[in-house]
Amino acid sequence: MTEAAPATGVDQFTEVHDRHFPAIYRYIAGRLGAQAAEDVAAETFLVAYDRRETFDATRGDLRAWLFGIATNLVSRHRRKEARHYRALSRLDTPRPAEGPENRVVAAGQLGIALARLTPGERDALLLVALADLGYAEVAEALGISPGTVGSRLTRARKKLTPILAPEATDD
Repeated sequence: MTEAAPATGVDQFTEVHDRHFPAIYRYIAGRLGAQAAEDVAAETFLVAYDRRETFDATRGDLRAWLFGIATNLVSRHRRKEARHYRALSRLDTPRPAEGPENRVVAAGQLGIALARLTPGERDALLLVALADLGYAEVAEALGISPGTVGSRLTRARKKLTPILAPEATDD
C-alpha cells in the first residue's frame, strides 16, 4: 500500500511521525545501539520533514522512503556502527549450550558476522531483519534493484552461515 506524500502541515506530519517512528527507531537501534537511536531516528524525521516536498508517491512508498533516509543517516555513523560490532565480537567465546543465559555470547558471534559484511550487504540484511522490509522496499530504500538486494542477501548469508551456524557447514 502506497501512502500519500508527507503532508505539509505539522499536524499531518505528526501523524506520519507517530505511525512510523517506532519501526524506524528499532531499525536504527539495531544498527547503532539504543543510545544513538533516539537522535538518529529524530534526525530521520527532521530530514523527512525538510524534504517532504520532494517525496513522490508515484515513485514509491513513504515507509521505504523513511527507511532510505534512516539508512543514509546510519551510514554517516558507520564508524560508530563498526565500533559497536567490534565490541560485540570481543564478547565471543566458544559456543555453549542453548539457553537465555547465552545471549551475550550470541551477540558476540553476531558482531563478528556483521563486521565481515560489506556496508551494502549489511544495509540490505538489516533492513530485512530489523525493519521487516521486503525485497522491493529494501530496493526502494537503498536506490538499487530488487535483484541487487537478492544478490547482497545471498552473499551476506554465505558469509554469516559459517560463523552463526558452523555445524551447518561441517562435513
